[in-house]
Amino acid sequence: MCAYEFYWFDKTEKAHFIGILKEKREDLLRITRESVLNLGKKVAGDHTDATNIYFIQVEVEEPL
Repeated sequence: MCAYEFYWFDKTEKAHFIGILKEKREDLLRITRESVLNLGKKVAGDHTDATNIYFIQVEVEEPL
């Protein structure tokens, strides 16, 4: 299963882990870099500078 790990850089350029979300969309054409970053912005909240958010796509195993 596809998931995204979200991180953001603070003012000292230190990376901080925000969270991980799995991809739920079935239509792969709807998945864009911007749509994934929008998910990260929602997770990060208003206190985080959204321009400093980045993500890494990862594969995770589904629980049995």
